[in-house]
Amino acid sequence: MFGAGKRNSRRRGAALAMGGLLLAGAVACGGSGGREGDGGQDDNKPSGKAKATAKGPKALTEAQLTAASFTDGETVGKYTASEFTLGAPHGDDYTADPAVCQPLVSLAADVTDYDLKTEVSRQVDVPDETLGLTVAVQLRSYGGGDAARVMKDLGKAGEECADGFTEVRAIAKGKYLKVEPVEAPDFGAGADEARAYHFTILDVKGKLKLHEYLTVVRSGSATLSFRGEITDTKDIGGVPKEVTDAQWEKFRAAVGTK
Repeated sequence: MFGAGKRNSRRRGAALAMGGLLLAGAVACGGSGGREGDGGQDDNKPSGKAKATAKGPKALTEAQLTAASFTDGETVGKYTASEFTLGAPHGDDYTADPAVCQPLVSLAADVTDYDLKTEVSRQVDVPDETLGLTVAVQLRSYGGGDAARVMKDLGKAGEECADGFTEVRAIAKGKYLKVEPVEAPDFGAGADEARAYHFTILDVKGKLKLHEYLTVVRSGSATLSFRGEITDTKDIGGVPKEVTDAQWEKFRAAVGTK
């Protein structure tokens, strides 16, 4: 182990000192298992859409996703991957107002109606940088063609929520001031579609403007999500390319995409 729990605690303490919104990678962290949550319902859960019943690409298993993900302690350049020690990052206590913005906040099973089969989550950071960049990497497998529906809804959210929305958590609310599409990486062969966004977010005290980036790529029934954040007001400029490239290549090798 590489001290993931201690790093998470240091990051959480720093965020509370700043009154920051963005410590999803340390405050609400998730393990490598399948869907997590207490099974409760949320008033902001999107409704009006039945689960997709159309046949789609075969869903990947938890074992396949685990084999395709970073391992605990794996290094990518200056970054090190680790398992989250608590619940999944941006899990089922994160909802959006209005609900159309939900895909930008959380895709947890209990706050969406997608046919999520399994999910594997990893944290990627520089171990000794308490306030440094953290990337939450999440691999998800869907049934019924819902991976494509996730991407469609993500695109709709990016358009309809461009001027901002509210992130609602169990004990706090955060204001997204702006949602801007940015150029997604070219993942190459095996990638069906990809989207990327830059978020400008007001911290919970309403004083600091923070920056966060989200990149999502779909391959068949699976999505790979990368959410990059930093406990600082500087703009990190995007999810590090070495992280997205390394995870994508490992996914391709494990699941046999062409």
